Amino acid sequence: MSALLRVCYDRILPQDLRRFAQLHMMGGPSRAAVLKAKKWPNGSTLRVRFMGGNSTQQDIVRQFAPEWAKHANLKLIFGNATDAEIRISFVDADGAWSYIGVDCKNIPVNEATMNLGWQDEGVVLHEFGHAIGLIHEHQNPNGGIQWNRENVIRDLSGPPNNWDLATIEHNIFAAYAHEQLNSTTLDKKSIMLYAIPAHWTRDGFQSAPNEVLSEVDKRYIGDRLNYPFADAEGRELPVAETTQAEIGQAGEQDLYTFVARVEGHYTIETEGPTDLVMALYGPDNRTALIADDDDSGRDRNAKITAMLMPGTYFVQVRHYNSAGGTGAYGIKVSRS
Repeated sequence: MSALLRVCYDRILPQDLRRFAQLHMMGGPSRAAVLKAKKWPNGSTLRVRFMGGNSTQQDIVRQFAPEWAKHANLKLIFGNATDAEIRISFVDADGAWSYIGVDCKNIPVNEATMNLGWQDEGVVLHEFGHAIGLIHEHQNPNGGIQWNRENVIRDLSGPPNNWDLATIEHNIFAAYAHEQLNSTTLDKKSIMLYAIPAHWTRDGFQSAPNEVLSEVDKRYIGDRLNYPFADAEGRELPVAETTQAEIGQAGEQDLYTFVARVEGHYTIETEGPTDLVMALYGPDNRTALIADDDDSGRDRNAKITAMLMPGTYFVQVRHYNSAGGTGAYGIKVSRS
């Protein structure tokens, strides 16, 4: 069996899998609005912990994973933090996989968020691409690959992958909906693209193994819609005052900070006609999710109320429609 067929698969949260099944039964797209943006807040520090593996395996990860941080406003720190955002196992029989972006925060701390059943530069970069929020390039809705389903199912059903039909459907044939992605046209050189043999397609599409980040990968991950180096600190929100803002470009995420000087119940809410989604992180930590919300505020605004300790907090705001949504809004922090 060709090494080209040794491929990675997505780990999806159980609640998302249930929603996919419901949408499929209703005839809806398999990757619909239930897949919200999975990006970490811009400027995040992601801690990485090894849950096994020998020194050689771990050194390969340390060598290649930080390549993403050269082009994205993210930091990777290797250590033994029990609650590290990225936790890696090295089980050969389990293949290569990772949860996508902030989904890692929903995994119990005694479980891995990534497995590297085999290790080389391309595999490490690919799986860390998932860990910072990227999908498989062939599931880009701008791709339009015409699959030879019979050949794909035959090859992936056998060794070394031994996938069942549901896994093949989910990881090969299902495309994301346009409104859920910040995406380019399909990049044949992307590290996130499988090596696809010609007999897997009916239109002649094929791709060679990609072992390094493509130029599009490098530009795209540092784009202002993803992890730009500019404006990383976020706009400061004064308590008890409304700040006017705007989602000026589809896919944009606005980052804010505010300081809770005393312990108490705080409410962060948006206002105006724009349909928004909001997430709250902290204290003093961009990746410690406290709560997120879609429509708890007035009309389609977001609203989060939480008991907060003194510290600095981070608020991430985006339009519900990440493909085409724009609009003005207000945001306010208040303390009871």
